[in-house]
Amino acid sequence: MSLRPTLDFLLYQWLNAESLNQRQRFADHSRETFDAVLDTCERIAREKYAPFNRLVDTQEPKFDGEKVILPQATHDAHKAYAESGMLSAAQDYDIGGMQLPYTVEAAANAFFAMASVSIGSGMLTTGNANLLMVHGTDLQKKVFALNEFAGRFSGTMCLSEPQAGSSLSDVMTRAVPDGADFEAEPLGARYRLRGNKMWISSGEHELTENIIHLVLAKIPGADGKLIPGTKGISLFIVPKKMVNTRGELTGERNDVALAGLNHKLGWRGTTNTLLNFGEGKYPVGGQAGAVGYLVGKPHEGLRCMFHMMNEARIGVGLAATMLGLAGYHASLDYAKNRPQGRPLGVGGKDASQAQIRIIEHADVKRMLLAQKAYCEGALALELYCARLVDEQHTAEAQAADDARLLLEVLTPIAKSWPSEWCLEANSLAIQIHGGYGYTRDFPVEQYWRDNRLNMIHEGTHGIQATDLLGRKVLMEGGRGLALLTARIGATVERATRVPKLADHARALGKALQQVGSATQAAWATGNPVDALANAVPYMQAFGHTVLAWIWLDVALVALEADATGSTAATQGKLAATRYFYHYELPKTSAWLNVVESRDLTCADLPEKAF
Repeated sequence: MSLRPTLDFLLYQWLNAESLNQRQRFADHSRETFDAVLDTCERIAREKYAPFNRLVDTQEPKFDGEKVILPQATHDAHKAYAESGMLSAAQDYDIGGMQLPYTVEAAANAFFAMASVSIGSGMLTTGNANLLMVHGTDLQKKVFALNEFAGRFSGTMCLSEPQAGSSLSDVMTRAVPDGADFEAEPLGARYRLRGNKMWISSGEHELTENIIHLVLAKIPGADGKLIPGTKGISLFIVPKKMVNTRGELTGERNDVALAGLNHKLGWRGTTNTLLNFGEGKYPVGGQAGAVGYLVGKPHEGLRCMFHMMNEARIGVGLAATMLGLAGYHASLDYAKNRPQGRPLGVGGKDASQAQIRIIEHADVKRMLLAQKAYCEGALALELYCARLVDEQHTAEAQAADDARLLLEVLTPIAKSWPSEWCLEANSLAIQIHGGYGYTRDFPVEQYWRDNRLNMIHEGTHGIQATDLLGRKVLMEGGRGLALLTARIGATVERATRVPKLADHARALGKALQQVGSATQAAWATGNPVDALANAVPYMQAFGHTVLAWIWLDVALVALEADATGSTAATQGKLAATRYFYHYELPKTSAWLNVVESRDLTCADLPEKAF
């Protein structure tokens, strides 16, 4: 089963990606150039990624005391990806980019995530370089970002620490000025960093000439003490190897040392590290302390880093989606070919009758349809968010600002919803395989293991939920929520006039109304403890409402192209929509009930009661 027909429908019929070439930035593009990019990425993913997905899972990265060793397949895949130009796909022509819409870039990267998310593509490197293009100096862009886009250097984000985890206000990594004239350094104000960073993906490897770490650290105040909270955080470029102002390696190693490799449940092909900064293992100029160059202004590090974090959250959502789709395709193929059992009804227990394939059983169809509804719906959501990025950067002023705010509201959903429900899809894929699904003879157990990380990294479910209910739906006087409500309402109004979808439209309108009332009820006391006690159920209901909207909008477009709904593709979309409305959307009421009542069952339970 091919991913391409689904991508083509979402890109060209639903999102009308071809219309983007009417924008000045994308004027050189057409359906043909977009398809050429998709063709290239599909081929590289098929040839360099998919055949080695199991290999990189079993041959984990190893540290020989000097360097991290990865399978040759990982080196080959990384080289092919870099040579494809995808690292700089969205960048300007004059720096080697394609000026490709992010909508198309995201669709193209879906092939790699589906073929082997563990090998990885360029999410962190591109995000790192994109941050520097916005917040870095001209020389920082030239020396670091452009070499990342070219594939010479790779990038990381170093936020978490062993004692702090996601609590960035508690980071203890320190950065002190490196000499009296530290601000005169051409690459940026030069500091020495000391501290430890944990869970750093691709923090050590030999895939590129250099690794560019973006590190959050605190600059001590005049009294030598760190400023408490997030206000004291600054952002630094800390290269693994020292470079000059032409981007050439000087031959000197920076004082960044691998302290250990983390051994994970999934994503085993991606190096995940604990890094020590400034421990003195690689003293620069005979002095301990990792050399770092300030990005932006002091104490504004978290604001800068959110540029990369938000990109990464959408990337995580896409990775979760594609792992879910990989499991769906595998279990669909298995169900079509696995004979077991006989039809229900008269003679159903007659062993002399031929067995039927398991796809003919109603419960197997249920599990397949659930996967389709979760994963294809999530893919549509991720591409919709990608289209908002293009709107933000290239539309007229008001439309661009609306897109910015909509993206703010949808980002927690784009990250969290696929990471929960496409993981559930992977679980259903295992179930369809039966006992075989629990073995390594089939790929679905690996897809589940790889996907389990996505509910955690780039912000756990609890963090995303608190961000959504505690900040995003309230920001700018609730304008973002109002914009989203208006867009959902417009789809409801259109669908009400279509007999096949009218019942769904009414159900969505009711769910949307309850989301609005629950938002108000949660904050009725003005007390964050009351409001956020059930932030996760709120986010689950919000996400389901958004996905119900996505499916209704997709169904509308499918019926516009095929009014009778007679083709197999349209039948599949309508069935997935019907499944979501009959089996999934009703869950929102139960979730929102505890939000509306500000139920404190969990928040008030004393520790000893556990």
